[in-house]
Amino acid sequence: MPDITTEPRSTKNQRINLRATERQEAVLRRAAEATDHSLTDFILSSAVEQAQRVLADRRWFSATEEQYAEFLRLLDEPLPSTAKFDRLFARRSRFAEAG
Repeated sequence: MPDITTEPRSTKNQRINLRATERQEAVLRRAAEATDHSLTDFILSSAVEQAQRVLADRRWFSATEEQYAEFLRLLDEPLPSTAKFDRLFARRSRFAEAG
């Protein structure tokens, strides 16, 4: 996954507005200064990094070979049939064309 915070600079043409308390702004400014970044660069890089972590949790999964094999086995295994499912699947679909 490319690191957006270290890619070559491109024209920033999108605006993101946000509100913060005085305390939040002070903390962000101190952290930006401590890392030798502008406030905007610090906030953007921190937000993008967090966003990538959140999205990665929804796309990437780690498993051992045994766990992966069990996962595949469970995907291939048919679901147990129940009377409720049988009745549900026997009903005419509400989305079927009238005719």
